[in-house]
Amino acid sequence: MNRINQLFQNKNKNILSIYYTAGYPNLDDTLTIARALEEAGADMLEIGFPYSDPVADGPVIQASSKQALDNGMDLKLLFEQLKDLRKYVNIPVLLMGYVNPLLQYGVENFCKACAEVGVDGLIVPDLPMVEYEEFYKDTFQQYGISNVFLITPQTAVERIHKIVELTNGFIYMVSSSATTGKNLSLSQVTEDYFSRVAALELKNPTMIGFGISDQPSFEKACQYASGAIIGTAFVKALQSDKLEESIQGFMIGFSK
Repeated sequence: MNRINQLFQNKNKNILSIYYTAGYPNLDDTLTIARALEEAGADMLEIGFPYSDPVADGPVIQASSKQALDNGMDLKLLFEQLKDLRKYVNIPVLLMGYVNPLLQYGVENFCKACAEVGVDGLIVPDLPMVEYEEFYKDTFQQYGISNVFLITPQTAVERIHKIVELTNGFIYMVSSSATTGKNLSLSQVTEDYFSRVAALELKNPTMIGFGISDQPSFEKACQYASGAIIGTAFVKALQSDKLEESIQGFMIGFSK
């Protein structure tokens, strides 16, 4: 059982996961932010590996990816930065990004590197499910890496059940079909979607992302899922000259 499964076994509500971009605001901030977030009460971390064409990301995360790339971030350097991760960070850590850099690095090399530094899972939104099942599932499992799939309000029930078959991690519920950074708006359509997924009584826990920006939206999401993921609002709050103060200030008020 990896750290993701242990987390959801020990805590099934109000789980707070924070996303940030590796190499942003400064190239060497990746591990510093991870340590500070755990100390400030985050339950889980999602570290984005930057890519030049982040189609699912809104302008804030796009800008952070560009800055990270301009700073010199790449996957080889990211794994070097994370080599001491488990000396300082105990909570689950996932990497999130796009399939192109993953394929260029080599899927087995990537999974092996994740296992070596203590990364627990991957979120690759544009990795087709059929390709994962046919070509990569065994490699992920060999190295103990959970693959987290995303679902949206338009995802068919049959596909959701197929995702359950293919992952031992949580299911990432995208709150809407918009890019990251849009504020969560609990319209009747959104509430129906959340309620519909909850009624399926899936064996996997669910986490809601996209549009979670503060304590009230976090609490709203937690009414329908095990927890929620905050990305854009956190990335926006980071100030390179007062990094740890920025993190502590942002995290004040969130439930542990």
